[in-house]
Amino acid sequence: MLTFRTKLTQTLFSLSKTPKFTSRTYKTLAQTLIHTQHVNPPKPSNLYINKSHFIPRTPFSSTPIFHNNSDSNSDSDDHIIELKDNENNDETLKKSELDFETGLIMDIIKYPHGENALNVKRNNLYKCNVAVTAELVSEVLARVRNDWEVAFMFFKWAGEQRGYAHSLRQYNCMIAILGKMGQFEKCWSLIDEMEKGGGNGLGESMVTSQTLLIMVRRYAAVHDVENAVKTFYGYERFGFKVGVDVFHDVLSALCRYKNVNEAEKFMFRNEKVFPLCTKSFNIVLNGWCNVVCSPREGKRVWLEMCNRGIHRDVVSYSSIISCYSKRCEVNEVIKVFNELLASDVSPDRKLYNSVIHALAKSGRVEKARDVMKSMEERGIRPNVVTYNSLIMPLCKKGNSVNARLVFDEMLQRGLLPTVKTYHAFFRVSRTSEEVFSIMQKMSKLGCCLTQDTYAMLIRKFCRWGEVENVWKLWDEMISNGLDPDRSSYVALVHGLFLNGMLDEAYKYHVEMKAKGLLPEPEIENRMEAWMTGMKDSKTKCGDS
Repeated sequence: MLTFRTKLTQTLFSLSKTPKFTSRTYKTLAQTLIHTQHVNPPKPSNLYINKSHFIPRTPFSSTPIFHNNSDSNSDSDDHIIELKDNENNDETLKKSELDFETGLIMDIIKYPHGENALNVKRNNLYKCNVAVTAELVSEVLARVRNDWEVAFMFFKWAGEQRGYAHSLRQYNCMIAILGKMGQFEKCWSLIDEMEKGGGNGLGESMVTSQTLLIMVRRYAAVHDVENAVKTFYGYERFGFKVGVDVFHDVLSALCRYKNVNEAEKFMFRNEKVFPLCTKSFNIVLNGWCNVVCSPREGKRVWLEMCNRGIHRDVVSYSSIISCYSKRCEVNEVIKVFNELLASDVSPDRKLYNSVIHALAKSGRVEKARDVMKSMEERGIRPNVVTYNSLIMPLCKKGNSVNARLVFDEMLQRGLLPTVKTYHAFFRVSRTSEEVFSIMQKMSKLGCCLTQDTYAMLIRKFCRWGEVENVWKLWDEMISNGLDPDRSSYVALVHGLFLNGMLDEAYKYHVEMKAKGLLPEPEIENRMEAWMTGMKDSKTKCGDS
């Protein structure tokens, strides 16, 4: 049986070919189709309750084992009634229409796959009469950001539609997608187009310093420091004044992607134009401490600041303490923390959180609690990161009982958990019932699953051999508007391979590569070896 959306898409797509059909009629037609006896409305997720259904928070320990939400009747017309009740609300209608049109576009460009797939998708787009808006383009690009060819094809198509022109936001978004996939020539082609005023070539330049910073970051991400720096020096060509803020942005971009050694050289090379200061050193220090995570290099820069008379502020202390914490050097953490307390620098919440995490990770939970108490005595209220700093180490050590007690305390203080909070509990879950129970809790508290969450759970279910739940998660991820990224594909392909589903593994392996996502070398070799074996087997069968 065809799904609701498939039937709806087929009907609307055939109607959309008529000249008088516009997106204004989508909502009415959709409601009409839902009311017919032959098409049922979409059912709520069989994994967890609808994200929009917010339920007041309850303690973690009181959460029941996962079950289908008894309050949700999949055969009811509640969602239609709600829509009718809000027909006078322009924002509600616009959001509803945007969601529907985005879904229609996604159904058009999702399939097929193969050599000529891009042309088929492009032709289907030209046949539909969707009214393109800036909001629609932004939403679709966000969903297909991991498939640069489809994203670029859609972007070009949208730019050709009458009554619409890409704004700065859409250009920057497309450049970020292309840059992430290493399509730098296409990025600069779009920047040239922006410089001429956009697609129509009229008007003032649309290029901003943020556009160029995106390029700097994308070059830094692939460790092309030379072109990242060239882009920085090219700011003036576009008429931008290069101030210290821009300099710090570039420095941060280099460090963020582990080009810390080059960033440090870049800082010293430009010290005549941008005199050395605490913020510049902090960026480099944080790079060594929290990106590369090298206590030796971090301590070197830490001492260099002292030797050059550069003031070390609370950010400096946070960086070095965080580094020692990650390396489990808790004695160094305590030493630096005591130095801070004896100085004229006042600790902030972030620094306290690093110390608490280091102590909890080393098993000194009571000491961590004491630090939290002294933190509050200084008038600094613990936040969700503070509680995560206790929950994550407790879960990692298998002490889920105490972790749940901390979780309950956090809720009682009115703090809502983050995705990281739930990830800690997912990692120690041992059954699918536990996983689904946690997912239900997330939904009740209004916390959405991310791509990292899905990848983690796909790996877990694959290890358990529960492939049916893997497919449910995969479909759920896509239906929630999350385009599978590299980590999602790697988890799926590897898991299917380990479960002996080689045909399916190869299918998604090919799909992943078609999107420009690089597979894991080990899996790549296994897939190639399997394909070679299949070809040899067919050859032998043919010869016999």
